[in-house]
Amino acid sequence: MVARYSAHLFALPAVGLLALFLLYPFLDVLRFSTWDWSGLSDPKPVGLQNFRQILQDPDFRRSLVTTLFFALMALPGFVGFSVLLAFALDGQRYERQAKALLFLPGLVTLGGASISWYTLFHPEYGALANFVPIPPWNNNGFWALVVVVLFTIWRNLGYGVLVVSARLKAIPRAVLEAAMVDGASPSQTFRFITLPLLKPALAFLLVVGTVFSLQSYSAVFLLTRGGPFGATRVLGYYLYETGFENFRLGYAAAVTVVLLLITLAFAYAQARLLRDET
Repeated sequence: MVARYSAHLFALPAVGLLALFLLYPFLDVLRFSTWDWSGLSDPKPVGLQNFRQILQDPDFRRSLVTTLFFALMALPGFVGFSVLLAFALDGQRYERQAKALLFLPGLVTLGGASISWYTLFHPEYGALANFVPIPPWNNNGFWALVVVVLFTIWRNLGYGVLVVSARLKAIPRAVLEAAMVDGASPSQTFRFITLPLLKPALAFLLVVGTVFSLQSYSAVFLLTRGGPFGATRVLGYYLYETGFENFRLGYAAAVTVVLLLITLAFAYAQARLLRDET
């Protein structure tokens, strides 16, 4: 009993910091979400009116659809390339060097990486436009979203490869060798042994990638500013636009709460999925 009480005392500083930097701001956002407030005028309490307006807001629905479409485009490429590269590099002499290079884009500042992509892949004056045909993503909504998806995969691919590679190296070699002795082909070994044992890592990447997609903002802000014609206006950018360009901070706080609830739903799915796979 004394030991348990002492453990709780040692946990108090961490709990206090979490309450200060997470719980208190969240409660403040909840309070703001019940206001009609521009940030410049006095707040006017409106109750749940902001949340009712969200349900009727076509811009919010379009941003949500764009965000889900973004996730459907980004996740298969992110998970698939992570698996393929982890397998291709496994056991190679240059494995560590290649993984370091793959992880390097995640260490570069987001602003610098975005400027590099913009100057390389701009369809009119980009450095690569003279050598390879680049789709007109600056005035085509679909290709603009594709560019943001490719940029996001490029930035996070090294992390995905490290996660899959760590799980791959945890698979006992004796199991794979026993399958080979029993006459299993490499494709059968991958399908019936390796892939099932990789499911926890794949589930982790899939759900975490989905949560990141729901909260995506920076790449859209730096590359497309939600354009062209709102085709890349994901929820994160819609939230920024509503609060800091249209000065509807109360409504933006309500959007934040809704986005948090959606993210928590996916986090709960993550916990269930990981629990079922382990």
